Amino acid sequence: MTPALLTVRDLTVDFGTAPAVRGVDLDLHRGETLGIVGESGSGKSVTALAVLGLLPGTARVGGSVRLDGRELVGLPARELAAVRGRRIAMVFQDPLSAFTPVYRIGDQIAEAVRIHQDVDRATARKRAADLLDLVGIPAPDRALDSFPHEFSGGMRQRAMIAMAIANDPDVLLADEPTTALDVTIQAQVLDVLRTAQRETGAALVLVSHDLGVIAGSADRVAVMYAGRIAETAPVDELFAAPRHPYTLGLIGAVPRLDGRGGPLVPIPGRPPAPGELGRGCPFAPRCPLAEDRCRTAEPALDTGSDGTHDRASGHLAACVRADELAARRPAPAEVYPVPAVPAPARALPPRAERDTVLAVRGLTKSFPRLKGAVLKRRIGDIHAVDGVDLDIRRGETLGLVGESGSGKSTTLYELLRLAAPQGGRIELLGQDTAALDRAAARRLRARVQIVFQDPAASLDPRMPIGDIVAEPLQAQRAPREEVRRRIPELLRQVGLDPEHADRYPHQFSGGQRQRISIARALAVRPDLLVLDEPVSALDVSVQAGVLNLLQQLKAELGLAYLFVSHDLSVVRYLADRVAVMYLGRTVETGAVTEVFERPRHPYTRALLSAVPLPDPAAERRRSKLLLAGDPPSPTVRHEGCRFRSRCPVYAALDAERRGRCERDTPPDTAAAPGVDHVAACHYPHGA
Repeated sequence: MTPALLTVRDLTVDFGTAPAVRGVDLDLHRGETLGIVGESGSGKSVTALAVLGLLPGTARVGGSVRLDGRELVGLPARELAAVRGRRIAMVFQDPLSAFTPVYRIGDQIAEAVRIHQDVDRATARKRAADLLDLVGIPAPDRALDSFPHEFSGGMRQRAMIAMAIANDPDVLLADEPTTALDVTIQAQVLDVLRTAQRETGAALVLVSHDLGVIAGSADRVAVMYAGRIAETAPVDELFAAPRHPYTLGLIGAVPRLDGRGGPLVPIPGRPPAPGELGRGCPFAPRCPLAEDRCRTAEPALDTGSDGTHDRASGHLAACVRADELAARRPAPAEVYPVPAVPAPARALPPRAERDTVLAVRGLTKSFPRLKGAVLKRRIGDIHAVDGVDLDIRRGETLGLVGESGSGKSTTLYELLRLAAPQGGRIELLGQDTAALDRAAARRLRARVQIVFQDPAASLDPRMPIGDIVAEPLQAQRAPREEVRRRIPELLRQVGLDPEHADRYPHQFSGGQRQRISIARALAVRPDLLVLDEPVSALDVSVQAGVLNLLQQLKAELGLAYLFVSHDLSVVRYLADRVAVMYLGRTVETGAVTEVFERPRHPYTRALLSAVPLPDPAAERRRSKLLLAGDPPSPTVRHEGCRFRSRCPVYAALDAERRGRCERDTPPDTAAAPGVDHVAACHYPHGA
């Protein structure tokens, strides 16, 4: 093996008395991709920022970081500035914050070039245009003069990658570069990162919480926990035979798009906060395999159960039972206790015989486009929702999916308004919302509740959780005795301790706060629960527990769910049926198995193709379908098929058949008589 390009030894980072990184060792070779994964607070991002010296002045950094043998820790600021952007470059998580908002994109990329290269403005500007072209931004010469806010999220991240590779760096550090992006844009950005790495020959450190992204992109993986590396191995070996219980738990907690992998296994407890570490293995309080010896001394990264060292294989784990796990190769469910999902309280009849909870037909909603700071005038409309059809029966979950801007959230708010829609018809529990008076709307509101995406923002921080859960009951004027009786019952139902009813939201973890939100929504015994991205802000280990809880509540209470998510793997796990939205319209609807295994609309096929599998071998075998660009503007009412500008099927058609896509809006057509699967596409079987 050639000498390592970047060598990290015994890296430590302390913020006051709290250790954030505790003795990390890494080797990175030229052209290699190293994935770093772990839960929030594990030290992933701090490690990446420490390598480049980008931590705040309050951080104390120790250990060694060597680039081609040159020590970077303790390097004077002027010398370190010459390394940043030239030898090592960073792709940040949020490009909107990383770019200066008052300078044009082209000027900022050109500045990065001129800082490290002796070129004039014209040459630097041409280099900036070439870089934007390389990362796939259309009309790069015009894009140079755009401000960051004029780019979409995916285009900003592409521009950030362009700036990072402006000086052909040796090392690229990418810190959660796809976290805030849609799955289709994520696939584009990952493809751009691979292109950039190929063009520059750089080594890549990819920090991510998404095991699917790591499985499809990394050569080697380092799993971090409590500021240390718990396990490191080549990517195929790590996913096939993890040797640390924590890694096994992370893999078992991820829902898979292909439906394999068995039940989700949540990791109990929460990671220790910096400064809370005691003696022994930091994972021992959460580990189902922990023994007495685990609590007396922290195991070294390369120590097996017999005390031997095995650095030659490249697969190292900081666990005294690593050899046992390597030999036994247990499934996650064999190690972690999986709560059994109870059978429904009563057997559900066939779908056609069940009551309709929600029926939406031809829903439309537009917003005025205004211009002017003081005297505003209307210059057009934004067609946020432009033809949505939904149908939910009692006891089923409908997943609503689509890219950002497809109209999912606007659809939810129109449903929850319990008023006459701008266009179309909404029937909730058999009642037309257009015909409701105030009293009827108030009675109906108790029967439909919502769980929001961010529990920290939706829970009042000044109220104890007992009062938060009681609030919907009080709004419905429930008797005081019933309120007092229901609070402990609800907390127990969502897996929380009723004795904690006097605590405040900040005293709970993210997953526990979401459970509080669910308890509040269940307080008035709703028939329909609207779930707006309820697990997108949670770590994968916590997400698994919340998803299992939702499955359990649905079986026990016979609830119907409208589940909105951009994560199709989660939808595959939780939903019975799925509706796919594009530019304000539902383009494909049907049973989850039908839609996911036999998608008929090209947009659905692209969405499914973009979702990474947490299985390196399976991910490499899959064919990828990358969509070009972003969705068209909703300010224009598009004739014909609104997906055609990005559609690979349309691009392969002859002129005559293209004309049909351009003129006629595709009707919903069934896959076969009696099959619960319709798609709005003229050519569902391709060109």
